[in-house]
Amino acid sequence: MVATGTYCAFYVGSPFNPSALGAHATKDFCYYNLLKSWKGADSTFPFSDAHASNYNVRDGSDWERTLKPRLRERLRSSKKIVLFLSSVTANSQALREEIDYGINWQGLPVIVVYPDYKEKSELLSYKELKSSVRNLWDKLPKFRDSMSEVPTLHVPMKKALIRSALLNTDFNFATKTSPGVYFYT
Repeated sequence: MVATGTYCAFYVGSPFNPSALGAHATKDFCYYNLLKSWKGADSTFPFSDAHASNYNVRDGSDWERTLKPRLRERLRSSKKIVLFLSSVTANSQALREEIDYGINWQGLPVIVVYPDYKEKSELLSYKELKSSVRNLWDKLPKFRDSMSEVPTLHVPMKKALIRSALLNTDFNFATKTSPGVYFYT
């Protein structure tokens, strides 16, 4: 299988929102939809959605027989993960599985997008990530504990920087750089 897509990992709530909006009512899911809208409005935006490769996994189906295999199938066809990590992100079963399988089993590099920050200067203090940013890693211990296995690029929620991150070949599976924490200065 040729890895071509970008897998987006985000928190959607558990149990899922019972409203008619479902996952669409969750803040982190809205950022994933924003990437899709940027691609829809500009075909040159470098986002190839791995989620479009098979059936919807947020449908209340059986976790072991249906949802988990679909997540893994999508991750196997991906060349990187975009993780939306915000103040509302929670350590859900699906998010833990996505991060564990993507990093520890597939070795996918991760672009971490911080929606609570709009400029790269907001992420940094003295040329390192601020403690407020690093503290967000505690919301997802599987990510925090596994991120040393792959390169991770940390960017704010800014279209131009996300575009640069998606185009950066150091954060694709086949051409990835050494494991570590990277950011734009």
